[in-house]
Amino acid sequence: MRIHCRVLVLALCLGVFLVLHFLGGNTADEPLLKQVLIVKQEEKRNSSPSPSELRRDVAAKFAAKKAPLKARKEEKAGLKVAKTKSKQRSNVGRPVTKRARAQEGMHLAVVACGKRLDETLTMVKSALLFSLKKITFHIFAEDPLAPLFEERLKQWPRSVAKFHYIIYPITFSVGDAEEWKKLFKPCAAQRLFLPVILKDVDSLLYVDTDVLFLRPMDDVWSFFKAFNSSQLAAMAPEHEVPKIGWYSRFARHPFYGNTGVNSGVMLMNLTRIRSTLFKNSMIPSGLLWEDLLNPLYQKYKNHITWGDQDLLNIIFHYNPECLYIFPCQWNYRPDHCMYGSNCKGAEKEGVSILHGNRGVYHDDKQPAFKVVYDAIHDFPFEDNMFQSLFYPVQTKFLDTVNTLCGRIPQVFLKQIEKTMRKVFEEKVIRHARPRK
Repeated sequence: MRIHCRVLVLALCLGVFLVLHFLGGNTADEPLLKQVLIVKQEEKRNSSPSPSELRRDVAAKFAAKKAPLKARKEEKAGLKVAKTKSKQRSNVGRPVTKRARAQEGMHLAVVACGKRLDETLTMVKSALLFSLKKITFHIFAEDPLAPLFEERLKQWPRSVAKFHYIIYPITFSVGDAEEWKKLFKPCAAQRLFLPVILKDVDSLLYVDTDVLFLRPMDDVWSFFKAFNSSQLAAMAPEHEVPKIGWYSRFARHPFYGNTGVNSGVMLMNLTRIRSTLFKNSMIPSGLLWEDLLNPLYQKYKNHITWGDQDLLNIIFHYNPECLYIFPCQWNYRPDHCMYGSNCKGAEKEGVSILHGNRGVYHDDKQPAFKVVYDAIHDFPFEDNMFQSLFYPVQTKFLDTVNTLCGRIPQVFLKQIEKTMRKVFEEKVIRHARPRK
């Protein structure tokens, strides 16, 4: 009996031991099982992503591909903008295209009285022969000359199509008209009233009738771009050397600078002139242009010699910041050569605008000036310019080399030759090229 009880107890103990061993073994293996399951789940996720993860991956890949493409497009757009800006900047200081020239225009004013019909028409012809942009001529003429201008201008060939003209009567808006008309040369004072009369014109070039263009008017017109914010007119000095200057030796009134200015060639920004209050010696406050003219004339009329030019010198003496000075070759007169050559710019570049004052186109005192005038006056519009204009001038200059102004023919010929080559290239060669 005792033996059976012992066997039973041993069996129970063994059973309990086995149960405990089994339970304890499962508990010890559980962390390892969890790690194996986690690794398998991660491998499963890596091998087959979920739909949301798949969408995210595709979107990320698309964005990665799109970013360089967008960057390339932006880079191309940036280069295109940069090229456009570069082109815009590159136009500064360069000649504009022919299409732009056709859209832009220039204004030229001249005043003609007495026996100035032929001289004025020769000036107009010289401007048309060489200029590139369209010109509107504002011709102020006394009553007997007005129909003659109409008749002569209508006879010019249709090939001369780049100009328009308007003929005005001589009028003075303030003061005594007869007194103004007799100031210096007949009708010369009319130029002082251009800002008042031409209210719809912004800017213009005024020239005397005895002026000839030896290069495009476009070139002198470009001086407007050089004006600063206060400048409203441009002229050349009356003299280059004060010791021989008229104003510096004889003037009895204020004048501009050391030598004064010559008004035979004058750029005028009419808009600025109309809106400026000009300092003066009459009242402390400034006066508008129209209100200034008559009081100024009344104060100085017994002290001025050159009429309207003296009044302009007085105005710019008190308002020097308003005036732009261009070089002497843009208003080349006998004074620049009859006392010896004193216009260095003309010696270097040639004469750009010839001003034959002192009546030198119509006498033999300065044959160098007369040779140029006669050649332009006699030139038929449709002839070859080298054959019918330049060669006659060049040949006839041989007869002037013994004169003070004729001894340096390159001063007169250099710019004419250069200009005719330029016009030939613009009007003939450019049009003759086949269209691509």
